[in-house]
Amino acid sequence: MSPSPSDTGGRAPGPRWAVVGNPENRRTTLFADAVRVAGHPAPRVLAWLDVLRGRYAFAPGEFVRIDSPGENAEVDRLLRGTDDSTRVEGTALWYRRFTAAVREVTDAARRAGAVPSLDAEEVAVMFDKRRCHARLATAGVPVPPALPGPVGGWADLRERLGAAGVSRAFVKPAHGSSASGVVALSVAGPGRVRATTSVETAPDGRLFNSLRVRQYGSEPEVAALIDALAPDGLHVERWVPKAMQDGRAADLRVVVVAGRATHAVVRTSRHPMTNLHLGGARGDLGAARAAIRAAGGSLDDALRVAESAAACFPGTLCVGVDVLPSTGWRRFTVGEVNAFGDLLPRLTGLPGSGAEGLDTYGAQVAAVPAATRHAQHEEHHHDATG
Repeated sequence: MSPSPSDTGGRAPGPRWAVVGNPENRRTTLFADAVRVAGHPAPRVLAWLDVLRGRYAFAPGEFVRIDSPGENAEVDRLLRGTDDSTRVEGTALWYRRFTAAVREVTDAARRAGAVPSLDAEEVAVMFDKRRCHARLATAGVPVPPALPGPVGGWADLRERLGAAGVSRAFVKPAHGSSASGVVALSVAGPGRVRATTSVETAPDGRLFNSLRVRQYGSEPEVAALIDALAPDGLHVERWVPKAMQDGRAADLRVVVVAGRATHAVVRTSRHPMTNLHLGGARGDLGAARAAIRAAGGSLDDALRVAESAAACFPGTLCVGVDVLPSTGWRRFTVGEVNAFGDLLPRLTGLPGSGAEGLDTYGAQVAAVPAATRHAQHEEHHHDATG
């Protein structure tokens, strides 16, 4: 029997909750904690391992949070087709299998009368950096200039960078995440190249993820690295020099929930990649705000850029947007839009965002009832109009 309003303190009952995730992962546990703190029963957890094997079902009225399948070796093996989860190669196969699974899950949720937290086709775009960049650019969102079309390997990349007059570029696996396989590349002339990356190259040419950022300084090494990455697809952007904070490169991760920027964190690093797991550190948002103000702008300028990027994915409740401030904190471009970019423990909402005192998961829980009503209205409208 469903609870009556009197059973819930006079409020109409909220949605029921389910999470597709890895049960042991802190993403799943942090979201479950936020659901309980908001006064709701704990969500059902459907393990990715079971979902990928077809063992799952949804119930009418459930809100289904679909979370990252990462950080589980067995899940990664099913998606990537290798027993070694530290390998960099295999992202194209991972992409095909993961996006197919998300389509199946979201379709099953809707058939059951449940509401998924994201749109499968939007996730497919976000996890293809080439398509994501194109969608943002078409919508007028500021993004770094990128090389068009596929990149065949080192020889092709070197020729095309030279033709475009680009000496510094970010070379990204089209379907990578967490900076896996990303190469910050400098080309100063014949034989003068430098690649900064977390990729470790084995003597046999295989590529492995590492937590240590390193440099490759010989052209044969860089050529072998790019040639090994190219078969999975590459996205190449002009390297936009970032603002600095305390002598470290800085950018912003902005979390946008239901279209509104709710959380922001400064990420700083001694390296071109600011990812926190690669030795990056949280910077000072207040200092960033002051630097932007001194340059004649406002932090709201960066937040609006993030919101404009999120608006390209209206069917997804929450995205994390990497906003790149230019040198001097004067302009902002979007480097990435992340479907699972909300893992920022202990970070509370921005003043005036409506998420004050809430972490990123609490903000999503608070936004879900309205999102659920909107999704159900859209579904009913679609049914009525045929």
